[in-house]
Amino acid sequence: MATGNVNPFNLSDSEDEAEQRQEDGVDTERSPSDGAPGPPSNNPFSPQADAEHPALLLSSTRTSPSVEGISVAAAAATMAGGLAETRVSVDVIAAQLIRDQYILTALEFHTELLEAGRELPRLRDYFSNPGNFERQSGTPPACKDQGLGPGGPLNRAGSISTLDSLDFARYSDDGNRESDERVAVLEFELRKAKETIQALRANLTQAAESDTRERSKNYNSNPEIQEPIRPLEKRALNFLVNEYLLKNEYKLSAITFSDENDDQDFELWDDVGLNIPKPPDLLQIYRNCGSALPSPRDTVDVAVGVESGELTGNYITQKPDLLQKQQMEVVEELEYQISLLNKEKQSLADQIKKLQSEIQSLRRTVSTHPPDQSSETHPSSIPPQSPHDNGQYLDVRGASEPNSRPAESNPPTQTVSPPPQTITQPHAKLKSRESVVFDQPNRKLSPAFQQALLSFCKMSADSRLGAEVSRIADSEESVMLMLGRCLPHIVPNVLLAKRERMVAHLCQELIPLILCTACLHPEPKERDQLLHILFNLIKRPDDEQRQMILTGCVAFARHVGPTRVEAELLPQCWEQINHKYPERRLLVAEACGALAPYLPKEIRSSLVLSMLQQMLAEDKADMVREAVVKSLAIIMGYINDPDKYPQGFELMLLSLGDPSERVVSAIHQVFIPAFAAWTIELGNLQTTLIPSLLARIETLLKNEHGLDEHKLHMLLSALQSLIPPLFSVVLQNAPFTHRVNLQGHTPPIEVTRFPRPASPLQDVATIVGSRETLSALLILYDYQLEHEGTTGWDSLLWVVNQLLPQLIDIVGRVNVTSTTCVHEFSRFFWRLCRTFGKIFTNTKVKPQFQEILRLSEENVDALTGNGILTKATVPIYATGVLTSYNQEEDRKLLVGFLEDVMTTLSLSHAPLDSLKASFVELGANPVYHELLLTVLWYGVVHTSALVRCTAARMFELLVKGVNETLVAQRVVPALITLSSDPEISVRISTIPAFGTIMETVTQKELLERVKMQLASFLEDPQYQDQHSLHMEIIRTFGRVGPNAEPRFRDEFVLPHLHKLALGNNVQPSESKRIDIATQLFEAYSALSCCFISEELMVTHFLPGLRCLRADMEQLSPEHEVILSSMIKEGETKVENRGIGQAEGSVSIAASLVGEDAKTKFLSKMGQLTTSGAMLANVFQRKK
Repeated sequence: MATGNVNPFNLSDSEDEAEQRQEDGVDTERSPSDGAPGPPSNNPFSPQADAEHPALLLSSTRTSPSVEGISVAAAAATMAGGLAETRVSVDVIAAQLIRDQYILTALEFHTELLEAGRELPRLRDYFSNPGNFERQSGTPPACKDQGLGPGGPLNRAGSISTLDSLDFARYSDDGNRESDERVAVLEFELRKAKETIQALRANLTQAAESDTRERSKNYNSNPEIQEPIRPLEKRALNFLVNEYLLKNEYKLSAITFSDENDDQDFELWDDVGLNIPKPPDLLQIYRNCGSALPSPRDTVDVAVGVESGELTGNYITQKPDLLQKQQMEVVEELEYQISLLNKEKQSLADQIKKLQSEIQSLRRTVSTHPPDQSSETHPSSIPPQSPHDNGQYLDVRGASEPNSRPAESNPPTQTVSPPPQTITQPHAKLKSRESVVFDQPNRKLSPAFQQALLSFCKMSADSRLGAEVSRIADSEESVMLMLGRCLPHIVPNVLLAKRERMVAHLCQELIPLILCTACLHPEPKERDQLLHILFNLIKRPDDEQRQMILTGCVAFARHVGPTRVEAELLPQCWEQINHKYPERRLLVAEACGALAPYLPKEIRSSLVLSMLQQMLAEDKADMVREAVVKSLAIIMGYINDPDKYPQGFELMLLSLGDPSERVVSAIHQVFIPAFAAWTIELGNLQTTLIPSLLARIETLLKNEHGLDEHKLHMLLSALQSLIPPLFSVVLQNAPFTHRVNLQGHTPPIEVTRFPRPASPLQDVATIVGSRETLSALLILYDYQLEHEGTTGWDSLLWVVNQLLPQLIDIVGRVNVTSTTCVHEFSRFFWRLCRTFGKIFTNTKVKPQFQEILRLSEENVDALTGNGILTKATVPIYATGVLTSYNQEEDRKLLVGFLEDVMTTLSLSHAPLDSLKASFVELGANPVYHELLLTVLWYGVVHTSALVRCTAARMFELLVKGVNETLVAQRVVPALITLSSDPEISVRISTIPAFGTIMETVTQKELLERVKMQLASFLEDPQYQDQHSLHMEIIRTFGRVGPNAEPRFRDEFVLPHLHKLALGNNVQPSESKRIDIATQLFEAYSALSCCFISEELMVTHFLPGLRCLRADMEQLSPEHEVILSSMIKEGETKVENRGIGQAEGSVSIAASLVGEDAKTKFLSKMGQLTTSGAMLANVFQRKK
C-alpha cells in the first residue's frame, strides 16, 4: 500500500482529536474534556492509546482473527510508517471488521467503545440484530482454527445480553491472562447462544411445518380427540405457568416444573419464539376471558417459521403494510381450506345418510327371512357404527349388553356382526370380520335387575382414554386412525417418563394399542405375549387403571368371541390368581365378573366358578374377597346349571361367615339378590333356600353348649336379605298378574312403603322390572288381600301357613335375656311386615301372634313360672310387629299390649324378663319414650301392688335413655308417688330407679329431691328393721356409687354405709347379718377404686371396713383376708400423707404393694364362694 494513502487503522475521529493528542504529549493521560474518559494507559483493552501512536494500539498482545496468516497487527504496523498524521474514523474500522467477518474483534471493539462511553451506531445495530448471526456464511480460516465449523452460524448476542455475566473488574493487569480469559468467556457465551438459537429455530420450523389441512382432516374424523398442543404453544404456556408459580410463592412447584421442562429457559421470553410477543400473565388472561371476545372470523392463529435468508438487517422495522399483506394472504388461505372442509363435511353427511338407509333396508330384508336353525340373528342388536370408521369399530359404550333384552325373548345365542361394506376400502388387505356368537343362558331376569347387576363391574368409558379402550379396531385403516389418536398422547409421556406417575400414565395410554394388536395379530403365541403384557403392564394398578384394563378386556371379549376369551384371556387370569400383590389379584377377581357374559356357559359354571371359590377361601386381602363376592354374583346372574345350586349355597354361607365387614356387605348387596333370583327361576326359594336357613337357625337354638349369637346374626341377616325376592315371587305369581295394565296412569309409590334397600338389587321395583310395574301390582295386591282373599295364591299361602308359624315357633325358643337375638328377630319381622304391607300385617301376621300369646291372667301357670309370655315372643312381637306401622291405632295397640303383659306377669308372679326386653328394645328409640311412660303410669296407678312394683322396677330401665326434661316432668313425680305407697314392697322397688337417677342426671334440684327421698328411707325409724330395704339400698349404692356425683358419694353414700356396717355388727339374726355383710363387701369393693379424701378415709371408709371385717371374721373368713389387706393399705396411705397428696387418689384394690398381702390375696380369691358378679366388682373401675 502506498505511503500516501489514507491509513485505515487510524483510531482518531477528527483532526481536532489528533491535534489534541500532539499537544498533550506521549506520557499524559487523555483529558476528561475529550468526552471519552478511559482506564489507565497500561490497560491494553482501552479503545484509546494515551501515550503512543494510534497505530501502535493494534500491535499489543491482543490479536485479532486473521486471513491466511496476515494479522491485523501486522497490517497496522505496516501502515504506521505511512501517513501517521492521516486518521480515519472508528466507523470505517468497524465497517471493515464486519465486512471481513472479524466478528469477535468487532465485538471486543464494540465493548471497548461502550466502556469508553463512545457507542458506535453501526456496531450497536449490527449486534442487536439476531438475523445477522443466522446467515449460513462462509467462515474464514481463522474461524476454523478456533473451532467454528464451516458454515456454522454465529450465535446471537442480542443487545449484548451475552456480556451481562462478564465481570471485568476481576481481571488483573496482566494483559495476556486478561485476553485469554476474555476469549474463553466469550466463546462459552457464544456456544450457549448458539444452542438457544438452534432451539428457537427448531421450534419455529416445527410450527411452520404443521399443515392446517392435515390437522383438520385428522381431527375432524373424531371430534372426541382434542388437537394436540403445538411445541410453540406448549413453550409459551410453560413460560406463563412458571411465571405464575414464581409470582405466587409456589417456589417448590416452580422448581419441579422447571426440572420437568429442562429444555426450556424460563428466564428469557425469547427462548419461546423470536417473532412472538409476550402475552399478559395468567391472571390477566383469566380476568379478560369473560369480556367480549372477537369472533373466530376476525382472528387467525398463525404459526410462522422463519428461514435464515428471510431476515433483513433489521427485520423489526418492516413496513406495516407488508405485514398486513402477509396476514391477508394467510387469512385467504385459511378461508379456502375452510370451504374445502365444509364440502368434505357435506359429502360425509351424505354418505352417512346413504349408509343409514342401507342399514334400514338390510334390517327389513333380514327380518323377512326365517331364523336359522342353529342361531337367531337380531339385526337390532348391531351397535351403531361410526361412518368415518367405516363400520370397523365395536363400541361397548353405545351398544347394549348382550343380555339386555326383553325377558320374554330368550334366544340361546346372540350374533354380533357388522353391516356389509358398501364403501371401497383404501387398503387391499382388509379382512372381513366374522360373526361373533355368545352363549346366552335361559334366564328370566328383568332388564333393570340385569343392568343393576352388571353395574358392579367396574369399567370406565367416560374419559378419552376409556373411550379409546372401549373400541377395538379390526382393519388396517382403523388401526391407523387409532394410532393417530393415541400416539400424540403417548409421545409426551415417553419424553417425561422420569417419575413413577408418568410411567403409570404412559402404561395406561398403551392399553388400546396392546388390545388392538392382540386382536388382530395372526400368531397365537404373540397374542398370548401381548395379553400377558396387558395384565402385567402396571405393577400395582389402582382403581382407575384396573377399570381401564377391564374395559379393554370386555371390548376384546366382545370382539373376538367366547372361544378366544376362554383360550387367551382366562389363562392370564389363572396365572395371576396367587400373585403377591393384592391389586393384581383384585384385577383377576374383577375380570372374572366382567368377562362372565362373554364366556362359554360351560366355562362360566365350572372353571371360573372354581377360580372364584378358591380365591374366596384362600385370599387374605379383604378387598380381593369383596371383589370375588361381586363377581360370583354376576356368575349367578348368568348360570343356568341346576346342579350348581348346592355350590352356590355353600358360597353364600362361606361369605356370610367372613370376618370382614366389606365382604359381608357385598354378600347382602349383590350375591344374595342374584342367587335368590336364580333360585326363583329354579323354584327353590320357598322349597329349599329359606327352609335350609330356618333349619340351621333351629339347630343353633338347640345347641347345648350355648347359643352362637354371631352365627344367628349371620343366618337372620341372610333371611332378611331374602324378603324382597320373596315378596316379588308373591306378586309375580298372584292371581291378578294377568290384569296388570301399564297403559293407564299408575300412582307413585309412597316413599315409606318399603324399607330402604341396601342396594338396587334389593329394591322390589328393580326385581319386578320398573316402578310403574310395581305400582300396578301393589294396587291389585292390596285389593286382593282386602276383598278377594288368598284362595289359589300358593306363593302367599306358603308364607302364611308355613313360614310364619315356623318363625313364631323359633322365636318362642329364643333366650329372652339375649339382647342381640331379640334385636335381630325384631328387625327381621319389622322388615317382613313393612315389605308385605299393612293389610298383610293386620290380617295375617298379628292374628297368629295374638292366638299364641292369648293375653289373660289364667294363661300363665303360676306354679311352673313359665309360659309363652315369659319367652322372647313378647318383645319380638311388640318391637318387630306392632312398631312396623306408627299410626295412632298402631300406637294404641302397642300400649294396650304392653299394659296387658305387665299386668299379667305381675299378677301371676312370673319373671319380668320378657317385659324388660321389650322396654330395653323400645327404649333405644326416643320416639317411644312417651309411649313407655304412658304404660308405666298405667302401672303406677294400678290397683294391684304387684303391678305397681313392676312399674317401679321398669323405671330403672327407662331412666338411662330418657332426656332430663322427661325425667323431671314424668319419671320423678311417678317415683315420688310410688315411694309413699302404702305397700312397703312398692316403696322398696323405687330405690333402684332413684339410684339410677343419681347416676345419670346432672340437675341439682332433681338430685336433691332424690337425695332427700333416699335419706328418708335410711333415717326414718319405720325402716330401721326393714332388711329388704337395707339390702336394696346397699346394692344400689354399690352399683351407682362409682359413677355418681362425688359430692353425693362423699356426703351421703360413705357415711350411710358406715352406719349400716356398724349396725350390722349387732344384728341378732345371723342370716340377715351375712346378707348385709356380703352386700357391704361388694359395695366397698366397688367404691375402693374411687378418689377418697384422707378425712373420709379416716372418719368413714376405714371404720366401715373394720366393722365389716369384724362380721367376716365370724361369718366368712375367706373375705376377711381381703378386707385386712384393704384396711392395711388404707392405713398406709393415711400415714404417708405426702405420697398420698402427690398421687391424688386412693385406689385400694389395685395397689396392694406388700408381697405378703399379694400372696394372701391371690391365694384366698380362689376360695371365695360368692357370686361371680360380686367378685367382679372388686376390681370394677370408674367408667
